[in-house]
Amino acid sequence: MKKKPAKKKAIAKKKSAARPAKRAAVKPARTQPRKVSAAKTPAPPADEGKLSFNHAMIYVKDVERGINFYRGWLGFKLIEDFRYEGRPVYARLRAPGGDGTIALHQAGPGASVTSDGVRLYFEVPDLDGFCRSLQKRGFYFTQLPTMMPWGWRHAYLNDPEGHEISLYWAGENRMKKTVMKAAREAGTA
Repeated sequence: MKKKPAKKKAIAKKKSAARPAKRAAVKPARTQPRKVSAAKTPAPPADEGKLSFNHAMIYVKDVERGINFYRGWLGFKLIEDFRYEGRPVYARLRAPGGDGTIALHQAGPGASVTSDGVRLYFEVPDLDGFCRSLQKRGFYFTQLPTMMPWGWRHAYLNDPEGHEISLYWAGENRMKKTVMKAAREAGTA
């Protein structure tokens, strides 16, 4: 069964056939942003327009080494693995609890992978037990689990590329209005 072209398409074809092949004058480029009337712009559906966090991209020199760290040490599940000439150049991993994911991306030759000012946070209810199990396997922490002034326990470590990671547990102090009050109640301030 052959479909009939929509009226709009048929009209558009007629108009384009009537146009000359070349235009005599070119319009100058706009220098001011074009104003859009709110009446002409449809509102997004209720569930659209809300920002949703998808994943953190971590640039690394060695994707396979990163996979081994996040999967082998922290228990992430490998969900995507793209290879070039047999070597992984991109991998997506899901946290063992929840839906959070990270992506490891091969950095270009000579590119820096330092991430000053960025720290990855992973929460685990049995923070002390989790850290002890990593220590027993020989893992080095830059800071063992410690109660912080804001009332959360944190341990700090680095992945093989030097990206800083915080393993933490917020517990009942997660939604306290005043973090210093939470710290005093926890007995650390």
